[in-house]
Amino acid sequence: MAIKEVLLSTCWTTAGNALPLPGKDLSPLSIRDRIQAAAEAGFRGFGVLDCDIDKFLLDSSLSDLKKILNDNGMEAVELEFLTNWFTTGDEKKASDVLKHKLFTAAEALGAHHIKIATDISGGAWEKDHWAKELLKLAQEVDSYGTKLAIEFMPFANIKDLATGLDLVNMVDHPNVGLMVDMWHIARGGTSLDELAKVPLNRIMGVELDDADAVQIDDGYSDTIHRRRLCGEGDLPVVGLIQTLKKIGWTGPWGVEILSVEHRSLELHEAARRAFDTTAECFRLANAR
Repeated sequence: MAIKEVLLSTCWTTAGNALPLPGKDLSPLSIRDRIQAAAEAGFRGFGVLDCDIDKFLLDSSLSDLKKILNDNGMEAVELEFLTNWFTTGDEKKASDVLKHKLFTAAEALGAHHIKIATDISGGAWEKDHWAKELLKLAQEVDSYGTKLAIEFMPFANIKDLATGLDLVNMVDHPNVGLMVDMWHIARGGTSLDELAKVPLNRIMGVELDDADAVQIDDGYSDTIHRRRLCGEGDLPVVGLIQTLKKIGWTGPWGVEILSVEHRSLELHEAARRAFDTTAECFRLANAR
């Protein structure tokens, strides 16, 4: 089903048997094959994880990757995932190395945005420190021609939209805003009415997915093992789309599917199912 909106296949949607856990996040599939499968399914955007870039660069270049993306009609690129930017000591040094890698790749690939992490340990945090460090990132990324999307998560220190919005309002920089993910919106207890009040300039990215109404086990297990294809769960995916359109969002719409079932699918089938189910949600949203 062809739609006018740009759907972006986030990194996990085409990663195959890989998931966001230490030592398990590197996709066994080639980036070229994943991009081609996403394009054939109808996606016009693609997401890449830092370790997949490392693997690609063992025998190729960023210009090679840019050409593959262009040849497959990818209009938007998402990079992830900058972690520990808010820390100190050795963790911060390692994060700075990752930052340089992602910023450099973003410039070469013309990335729409880079996703940046919150603290999933959920511990205490100093808002002023976070705002100061986030402002530094926002100022630095300006010369690379991209933006930063911070992802609030209900099991992290920045648990919901209100807390995330408070932080980006403190920073008040055009290069940083929120990543609005359907799963995190729903599991964090944020209503669509609350989302409708967010200024457009505070949103830097969107990710669509679905889930059962009731969470199973802890939040992290639920989000990486039990997400559903858009429209096949109980979350208000169509309503989220309509709300963001009313706000004025015209950027790419990421599709982030993480589940045991999805990881078991053949690459082309996984990409096709992810695109077709999301496209149907847009058909319903645009018809109402």
